Amino acid sequence: MKKLFAFALIAMFVYACGGGGSQVTAGQLEAGKKTFDKLCVACHGPTGDMNLNGAKKFSESTLGIEERIAVITNGRNMMTPYKGILNEQEIKDVAAYTIELTEAGKK
Repeated sequence: MKKLFAFALIAMFVYACGGGGSQVTAGQLEAGKKTFDKLCVACHGPTGDMNLNGAKKFSESTLGIEERIAVITNGRNMMTPYKGILNEQEIKDVAAYTIELTEAGKK
C-alpha cells in the first residue's frame, strides 16, 4: 500500500511539474519500473546513477519528459534506440519512471 501511495504522489508531482499535459498513473510508473529493470538497469543501475558505458546519472539530469522520450526512442551515444523494441506507451512509462529516479536521487 505504501508503494502505491508513493507512486500516486510521484505521478501527481510529475503531472503538476509539466509532465507533458498527460497524467501519469501508478500503473504506468510500475510498468516503467518493470521495463527499466529489464532493459536499462545494466548501464544505469537500479537508482539511475551507475554511469556504466557513459550512461548519464539521473540525479544530475535536467531533461524533461519529452526529451527523455526522445532519448529512449532514438538512443544517444552508446545507448540503444528502443524505437521498434518498445511501443510508444512503454517508452512513455520508462520516461516517467526515470523522472521518479531523478527526483529520488536529488534528495
